[in-house]
Amino acid sequence: MNIYFACSITGGREFESVYQAIVAALALDGHRVPTAHLAESGIGAVEAVLDPHEVYARDVGWIRSSDVLIAEVSVPSHGVGYEIGFALGIGKPALALYQQGRKVSKMISGNPDDRLQVKSYCEAVEAIQLIRTFLANI
Repeated sequence: MNIYFACSITGGREFESVYQAIVAALALDGHRVPTAHLAESGIGAVEAVLDPHEVYARDVGWIRSSDVLIAEVSVPSHGVGYEIGFALGIGKPALALYQQGRKVSKMISGNPDDRLQVKSYCEAVEAIQLIRTFLANI
């Protein structure tokens, strides 16, 4: 499956190890993740020098060509929220994951779209299991 993985870049990277575990599990399961590089350490500096118009065009293209969007939303991010809304707007199923106890935007948690699932997890291994269940039910 072609999966768009969304995570915070400029909003904070405290869940970077979770991002990396998710991307590694998706790759191990044989999925294509065009945004896998976003989980890498130091990505903020790489993305910072890119033209905003190029990033928008690139990311929208990746969302359009993906089967689903999976987002880690424990750290608030304007971009991730936009990506979720964009994906839903073009009919893509989406899964938003957050660490239990973290606050999630009510625009995400209160969205009634049947294609959106919002789930909490304690550890990265649980997030990966939630992803696998979500993908199995697509």
